[in-house]
Amino acid sequence: MVKYIGASELANIILSDKEPWKDYLIVDVRDADWVGGNIKGSYHFPSEGFLNGVDKLMKDTKDIPMVIFHCRFSQERGPKAARIYEETRNILHKPTDGQDFEAHVLRGGFLHFGEKYKDDPTLVENWRDVIW
Repeated sequence: MVKYIGASELANIILSDKEPWKDYLIVDVRDADWVGGNIKGSYHFPSEGFLNGVDKLMKDTKDIPMVIFHCRFSQERGPKAARIYEETRNILHKPTDGQDFEAHVLRGGFLHFGEKYKDDPTLVENWRDVIW
């Protein structure tokens, strides 16, 4: 079951000694609204091609125990991508395989996270006030 994670909890993960692409991965599924800022170290995987590319994403992330999805608000695209990813991963890598895994959705999406941390370059990059 997909879980939600708050902005401060995600910030703590990013600032910890955990490594992206090893211990966690943040997947940004925004499309054209990706311009104007992003969470530092996030992987841009637009929702418009998500369904066709989920197999490749699965292959690239199969050993990562925590994958966090988000879009602008995390109301539609982010949760949908997380659900599709989790269902696909559970089919390909049965929970009984011994691989602990959690799919998360960033509560409030990038808009909330970006507004909260836009002045911290360790958390947000490419921020443009004119867009937000």
